[in-house]
Amino acid sequence: MSFIDHLEELRWHLIRSLIAIFAITIVAFISVDFVFNTVILGPAKPDFWTFRMLCKLGDLINSSALCIEDIPFKIQSRQMTGQFTMHITSSFVIGIIVAFPYAFWEFWRFISPGLHMNERSVSRGAVFSVTVLFTLGIMFGYYIMAPLSVNFLANYQVSELIYNEFDITSYVGTVTTLVLGSGILFQLPIVVYFLSKIGIVTPALMKAYRKHSIVVILILGAMLTPPDPLSQVLIALPLFGLYEFSILISSSVHRRQRKKELLEQKKYTQS
Repeated sequence: MSFIDHLEELRWHLIRSLIAIFAITIVAFISVDFVFNTVILGPAKPDFWTFRMLCKLGDLINSSALCIEDIPFKIQSRQMTGQFTMHITSSFVIGIIVAFPYAFWEFWRFISPGLHMNERSVSRGAVFSVTVLFTLGIMFGYYIMAPLSVNFLANYQVSELIYNEFDITSYVGTVTTLVLGSGILFQLPIVVYFLSKIGIVTPALMKAYRKHSIVVILILGAMLTPPDPLSQVLIALPLFGLYEFSILISSSVHRRQRKKELLEQKKYTQS
């Protein structure tokens, strides 16, 4: 295929991905009551799943401190177009999240024909792995980071004279950033896998830069979360775990490649 033909092929993959995103966005926009009252505002309600599980855990350990009965804050819209803008924004974010597996599949369909046979074999299951990790990241962001961050920020006061009344743009922006940021950051093992396959990353390198990674992870946590220590710690802890898991993945890739090289060397020696 010529360069123009490749661009034409890429254009149709992008168009199909955008159609899927906008179709789900329209459905989310129409389902305004469910999207806002159940999905967007869910982490701000005391009866949210996370808070109910915390209360059950409190009952098991005889601690009432884990039961959250009230989240003391109000959400306001201080701009004329505030609610309408957030309605569109939240619908679009839901469209991206739900359509992400299909969009990535379209992207993979575009690049996979250009891979060599051995590259295709080692990348088999990439769409499934990316989708699973993205889903886990979204769930972690929505059910762990978002509700705990909202509760922390809603109860945080420097003075009793100051009441927490957040703007709708601030609230929606915080929740969507936490959820989407978690979904993206959970792709770390996939990135490390492919970098290890092409020889850029090795387990020895990752172990040597473990201390540096802690600093990078904390910086990423500060960039992708609200400016409070709880959110940064919540995103940093699973990232530390993912980094250690990525070291295991890199080690596995390195062992397989080393074994393959030894077999090829043995065959060459025998011949």
